[in-house]
Amino acid sequence: MFVRLTVKNNIPYRARKCVYRRASENFVGSEHASKVNEQGDNLMNFEDIPGPRSYPIIGTLHKYLPLIVIGVVAFNERFNSFALSEQDPESRSSKTIAAAFGSNSGVMKLDKGFLWKMFSTPLYKKLVNSQIYLEKISTDILIRKINLFESDDSKNDKSLLKTFLQQPQLDHKDIMGMMVDILMAAIDTTAYTTSFVLYHIARNKRCQDEMFEELHTLLPKKDDEITADVLSKASYVRSSIKESLRLNPVSIGIGRWLQKDIVLKGYSIPKGTVIVTQNMTSSRLPQFIRDPLTFKPERWMRGSPQYETIHPFLSLPFGHGPRSCIARRLAEQNICIILMRLIREFEIQWAGEELGVKTLLINKPNKPVSLNFIPRSS
Repeated sequence: MFVRLTVKNNIPYRARKCVYRRASENFVGSEHASKVNEQGDNLMNFEDIPGPRSYPIIGTLHKYLPLIVIGVVAFNERFNSFALSEQDPESRSSKTIAAAFGSNSGVMKLDKGFLWKMFSTPLYKKLVNSQIYLEKISTDILIRKINLFESDDSKNDKSLLKTFLQQPQLDHKDIMGMMVDILMAAIDTTAYTTSFVLYHIARNKRCQDEMFEELHTLLPKKDDEITADVLSKASYVRSSIKESLRLNPVSIGIGRWLQKDIVLKGYSIPKGTVIVTQNMTSSRLPQFIRDPLTFKPERWMRGSPQYETIHPFLSLPFGHGPRSCIARRLAEQNICIILMRLIREFEIQWAGEELGVKTLLINKPNKPVSLNFIPRSS
């Protein structure tokens, strides 16, 4: 999910610790909810076409909105991705999204092969070019922000990037690596997670009606601001996201490179082996959860007759331990606001085939996300 920074040799633990502290303690609240809310309002501003509004009309928004939010919150950088010029394949927004996808889609395939180690294969070249472009974008932003900070014109800038630059233990190489990871990790994960949530909500009218009733109470008017207090009370929305992540998590599980030999269930596994937990499979097994293939947000809601006591390690969409998603709360907040804005404004109907999952480095829908958006009268 948003900002799953990878711990690599070129990004020391001291850097991650600094980011984690900032992200977990100060990065969610009314200030950043307001920023995300402002960008979420753009979802309501697409063409005013009578009747059902089909997903192709706003098909780019689920990709471009995460980039806009990331830019504003993480870098105080406005990508203006909703502008018509930014829809062009050669625009900065489009090329950044393509580079993030090129990076994520290439990693797993290359990891399984070996030819790229001997010569530059087409897929390896694509990965390299994608990383070069993300580094270029990060460099451009970083240089401009450094100049701005040095001129003392950034008093109102409370972005993650400014926090990076204020940390004496971080050098520009550390910051650059984290900026590239943010762009690489946050765009596709937020877009795909939002798509799966909308898919499940659109196919389950009862759940959508429950969510709308909650939102109608919290937001009597469509244009009411989604504050931190409103977010804290949107229990059905949060449970719906959690349930969607159980059925369609960001990845199949958590991967780790063993630091030492271990014995697991009687099997000897040597040091250096990559092991991956199978949370996506476990979360769909009846021995661990009741009626596992049914989308049922109430199973996560304490006080509901359908509440279940679920093992805390069954569903781990944000990972666990020191390498878990450092901005879990921010990721949930972003998706909550997008979902709340859409469901408060529209009735959403599914218009496509049943979705499955295509696993690259992360999970994505294997078919088009086809939705109709019907404006609500109140």
